[in-house]
Amino acid sequence: MKIAGTAQLPFPPEKAYDLMQDPAMLALAIPGCNSLEKTGENEYKLGLKMVLASLSGQFEGKVVLTEPNRPYSFKMLVEGTGKIGFVKGEGVIQLSGLGDGLSITSAITATGIEFAGEAQIGGSIASVGQRMIDTTSKLMVKQFFKKLEKLGLGDGVEKAGEAAAEQMGSGAGKTGEKPGENPEKWGK
Repeated sequence: MKIAGTAQLPFPPEKAYDLMQDPAMLALAIPGCNSLEKTGENEYKLGLKMVLASLSGQFEGKVVLTEPNRPYSFKMLVEGTGKIGFVKGEGVIQLSGLGDGLSITSAITATGIEFAGEAQIGGSIASVGQRMIDTTSKLMVKQFFKKLEKLGLGDGVEKAGEAAAEQMGSGAGKTGEKPGENPEKWGK
């Protein structure tokens, strides 16, 4: 299956690239992501709940980011398996600066994103048909970039910090408390 498309983010390529390399932000932006843990240099363990037509299930897998060329491009390799099937794919993400369009010397205020790749899908999940898989993948990509835009504009930055603290085992984020709100609990 081929996957390709475009998106725009309302901030410069450096910020867009950094957001797409930040595991805490990715964990919040990837639809259905339960966990994203760093296991090595640019390598992550991924837990994801996938819903497709009448099928749903938990996937475990890995994501590897390769060929970094900040802030212009990188390659992403993804593998995942679950009770309802498997997914294996790779793609290239390219970023370019967009100006305000008022002049040739306009400041770069946004990022144009082009992505292209291929995925292999097998098991029960493949039985729903190509059209349903295409529609769902496009919806997930759209949701991802919409959430990434919100995170990049500041909505959810606090959530990303809480998620990171929770993954490190401090307990922050589980009750909605922030360090400093409950001095007895946080030792301040």
